[in-house]
Order: sequence, then structure tokens, then C-alpha cells
Amino acid sequence: MKNKQKSALTKSLGLCSLGLLASCGLQTEEIAPPNIIFIMSDDHAWQAVSAYNERLSEVAPTPHIDRIAAEGMRFDRCLVTNSICGPSRAAILTGKYSHMNDYAANVYVSGNFDGSQQTFPKLLQEGGYQTAMIGKWHLGSDPTGFDHWDILPGQGHYYNPTFINKDGTYDMHGYVSDIITDKTIEWLKQRKDDPEPFMVMMHHKAPHREWEPGPKYLDFFKGVEFPEPHNLFDDYSGMGAAAREQDMTIEHTMRLDADLKMWGPGAGGGPYQRTIARMDEEQRQLWDRTYEPIREEFERLDPQGKDLVRWKYQRYMYDYLATIQSVDESVGRILDYLKESGMDENTIVVYTSDQGFYLGEHGWFDKRFMYEESYRTPLVIKWPGKIRPGSVNTDIVSNLDFAQTFLDAAGLADPEDMQGRSMLPLLRGETDEGWRTAHYYHYYEYPAVHSVKRHYGIATDRYKLMHFYYDIDEWELYDLVADPHEMQNFYNDPGYASVQEELHVRLDELREKYGESAEDSFRLIPVQQN
Repeated sequence: MKNKQKSALTKSLGLCSLGLLASCGLQTEEIAPPNIIFIMSDDHAWQAVSAYNERLSEVAPTPHIDRIAAEGMRFDRCLVTNSICGPSRAAILTGKYSHMNDYAANVYVSGNFDGSQQTFPKLLQEGGYQTAMIGKWHLGSDPTGFDHWDILPGQGHYYNPTFINKDGTYDMHGYVSDIITDKTIEWLKQRKDDPEPFMVMMHHKAPHREWEPGPKYLDFFKGVEFPEPHNLFDDYSGMGAAAREQDMTIEHTMRLDADLKMWGPGAGGGPYQRTIARMDEEQRQLWDRTYEPIREEFERLDPQGKDLVRWKYQRYMYDYLATIQSVDESVGRILDYLKESGMDENTIVVYTSDQGFYLGEHGWFDKRFMYEESYRTPLVIKWPGKIRPGSVNTDIVSNLDFAQTFLDAAGLADPEDMQGRSMLPLLRGETDEGWRTAHYYHYYEYPAVHSVKRHYGIATDRYKLMHFYYDIDEWELYDLVADPHEMQNFYNDPGYASVQEELHVRLDELREKYGESAEDSFRLIPVQQN
């Protein structure tokens, strides 16, 4: 084991200097770098984790994700750089903003991620770690920097999914969240007694659209009524054109057939065929046993107007939260295996999502916007003996910070070209006077699905300034204290003149700091000419 790894705990945690090791009761040869299990789901809203949402905990708890928070630290202000699946993953891997890693939109717009560039798994490999990637990759190109990889192609399927590894493509029988968990535990078992540290990324497909629950949880929420967000029927009168002109509402965009499974018996083609065709007879019978009575009730009720929106919202929550039950179960299985195998004491466990998601707020589903529900993501981390159990952090952290945090924990050098910061001081519970007080965001994927316009902006602990720069050139300013649900744009309000001026200056400073020019916005995704 390399010397820089032997001293990882001393270097990373600041528990004592080398000269004080004896008084700390530590010997350098006994100090091993930690293992890292990085669990990430796809589109898991922070407000759908019961550790963040007491109201939800009454009807849809996530006890195993909550275990990580209870045994470690919950971050209440983890913000993403670009709220969409592929670019978020690219930012996590590289520790760089989209304009620096050249991956600003999903694969059908940006093409494949350039896997030849520097990533934190490659640096961990160079530092003596075994690395693995299992589950949803969603970057087009084959994974690089991993000793072992076994991934879903593209979005992947919920039932009887296809996988790809270095040997080729093959099919598996079962439910995708269970299979990804099985594969991860199998990999952990195979290297249980290996002296080298490891980092494994277990990345789930769920709860991505179209929210297909597994057999175990098809009826899990039967009879449950989910609380509605107070702005389910937002008319966007206090917001801008971008909010009014999107295409991601439950009312108009969410489909009764594919999204909410309201297809009739024997329906041919389309979303029904794609889902049912992958199921075996037993899976299909369980599926029909659940959804046929719901479809029949829907036809009997024939809801219209706001009643239809309310009905769709309840069905959306039923399916979305049921897929999360499988993810939460997966987390519990991993935690249990670590404890049973004795691997938990020196293993960092991270749970997060690639971004947040709308659960009916503003009448929406999906993500993309810089508004709070999709901009913020859940993040809980445990490291026994290093993080005080039950800790809560309110600093502005970001998925941009993950790479450097993992490298720092491993005792490895911090690459100068990465743009985040190690969160280890925060994990120790220290106050870092130099920590960021503002965060930069940029979304590029327009024109595209859901019609969310390009925008960039700055967020502080209280305020948020956004510029919808292409096609409408509008600014929006929100006050998260006076208006926590972001219903009223205060831009050009005289009462916010000084705040507005300061945010403009700080936004320009962040764009300069991170090296983004106006040309980058159109270089990454050229504007389509009419």
C-alpha cells in the first residue's frame, strides 16, 4: 500500500499530525484508506426522502436511506450544476461544469460522453483502488476508469432488463433495482478479503419515468391518499415566460397510457407493448391484477378538469413512490451486508440522486429548471467513527464536490483543474470560513423535450437570480425566505434593487471564476435556425 494511502485518515480527517500519532493511539501502518460505496438514483426528489420530509414520512417512509442520515450527515442544500441526467453524471465524474467537460445535454443532443478525460475513478485506480460501476450509466460511451463495469444501455428497462459489460450485451430476469443490488453485493463478496480499498458506484434506474413499480410493491400504496402540494394549480402569474411555456405539467404533459398505465386489455403497440413485452406470464398477471381495477375505476369516475389533475397526481405519486420503495430496500440490503461482513467500519456510504424532481409543485413533474425542487438533490453520507451520527449540514454543497471529496478521503491529491471542493471539513463538523456562499447553475438543453428554456443563474442561502437568455432574454429573482415556493419574481422590484445589483456582480464573478463565456452557451448546443 502506498504511503499516501497509509496516511489517508490523518491527512483527510485532521485528527492529529504525524508527530502526534502516538498520543492519538494510531500507527501509520495501521491506517487504511476507506472503501467508498456511492449509491445514486435517477430523479429521486429530495422531498421524497422521509429524512427531509416529515409529512411524507407518515405515508411513504424511506427508512434505509434515513439510516444513512441517522448514522451520518444529512446535507440540506446540495445543489446540482445542470439539472438533467447525463450532464449531472458527467459533472460528478469530472468535478467540472458542463462547459468544461463538454457534456451539456443528454446523449441524444450532446452525443456520447468523452471517456478519455480525467475522472475521479481513474485517479482512484491510479491510487491503488479497485473500482466498479454497476447499474445506470446513461452517458453513451463505455465506462472508463473501472476494473469492473456492468451497466444498463441508455435508460434501461424496469422489468427483465438488458445489461452491457466488457463481454457484450445480455438479458437478466427480474426487477432492475433488485438485480443492480444483487450484482453489487456479488462484487463486494468476491473481493471481501482483498487488501486493496475499493470504490463501487451502484446507480439505480429508479425512479425515472415511467415509474414502473416492482412486483413486491405494486400494491404497496393501495388506499393511500398523498398530500397535494399547495401550488399544484399554479397559474405562473408571478413567474416568467419560461415557467408558462414549458411542457412538463401533470395536466397536459403526463400521459394516461405510458405514465399512468391506463391502457385497455389487449392494447397493441406503443408504451403498453414495450412494457408488457418484457414481462413473463407471472409478472404480467401481477401487473394486470393491480392496474386493471384502477383503470376500471378511472373509466367509471371519468374525472375532468381539476378532478382529473388530482387523480393523475395521486396515480403519479403511487407509482413514483413505489419504485422508491425498491431503491430504499436496496440501500438497506447494502447496509446490512456491510455490517454482516464487517466491512462497515471503514466504508463511506453515500446516497444521492443525479438531480431533484417535481412532485406536483407548480403543477409539474420532471426537472431541468433552477427552481428549488429540481435544483436541489438529496445527499446523505455515513462514515463510522468519522462523522457524528445525526449531523445536519446547511452549507451550499454541490455534485461538483463529490469527486474531490472521494479523492481527499482516499488521501489522494486534489487535481488543480477540478472545480469543486472537498467536503471533508464539513463532514468533520468544522466551520470552513472559505466555503462557498453562492452557487452557479447552467441548463442548456433547448429546444428539446419538455421545452425548458436555456438559463443560468446564481443561488445564495436566500436569493436566486436566473437569466433565461435564449429566445426570451428574461431575468427572474426569488427570495427563498419571503417566498420559499418561488411563486413571485421580484426582479426590478424597487425593494430588491440592492440585492439585484449585488447578485448580478456575483454572478459575473462566478462565470469568470469557472471560465464560462457567452460563446460556450451556443457552442455546446448550437441554436437551431428557423
